[in-house]
Amino acid sequence: MTMVMALLLQACDTELYTDLNEREANIMVATLARHGIPAKRVAQEEGLMTVTVDESRFSEAVSILDRLGLPEEEFSNLGKVFENNSLVSSPVQERAQMIYALSEELSHTVSQIDGVLSSRVHVVLPDNDLMAQDSTPSSASVFMRYSPTIDIDPLIPRVKTLVANGISGLTYDNVSVVPVAAVTLEVQEETPPQMLSSFLGITMPATSVARAGWIFGLLIVLVLALAGVVGWMVWRQRRRGTYELETPP
Repeated sequence: MTMVMALLLQACDTELYTDLNEREANIMVATLARHGIPAKRVAQEEGLMTVTVDESRFSEAVSILDRLGLPEEEFSNLGKVFENNSLVSSPVQERAQMIYALSEELSHTVSQIDGVLSSRVHVVLPDNDLMAQDSTPSSASVFMRYSPTIDIDPLIPRVKTLVANGISGLTYDNVSVVPVAAVTLEVQEETPPQMLSSFLGITMPATSVARAGWIFGLLIVLVLALAGVVGWMVWRQRRRGTYELETPP
């Protein structure tokens, strides 16, 4: 009975994110712990991990991780973008793939800067005639969502230089950067001790005692129902045996 209740209580955890690598799962569990939300890692196949939290803390955990830019966004690289099964690609398709690949690569690079939670780089490469005198210059715009704990002003010139040098024909002045500060979260330096209580010899959070009571009551009802069915079957079997003994030859 105790083991069944323990398993049922564990089943109250819900999946937060799946298909994570070990590093991502460790960062998410540690981050949630700093904000007072217990989380667990569950191993999947092929070395992947799932992060679970108590169902009652699910929305709070999602909100905290989203504001901190976790899990990290996945970007395509040049190899994935140009992974094509067709033998011949049109010039328009190849150009669109190249612009998308540049945007993804630069977005990934900018997002690796300390303090930058997420970023997107939008590249504009006009299809100019090389012989034209009034050709439209290339341009790029960078969106950065950063942690309010850092000074973003010194980073902006570096980001503009990085993007300008990463695209042929793009100048520093034609790169615009839009930084947006994320909402400040108060990180708990020390996680407050969670109130524990005991129910039928099982130590659990005090908030789970009521749930455990309902589970225990349901198990009692199921056991009584099963005992009633077994008792009825035994009584019926005995009655049939008595009837057979009393039947005259």
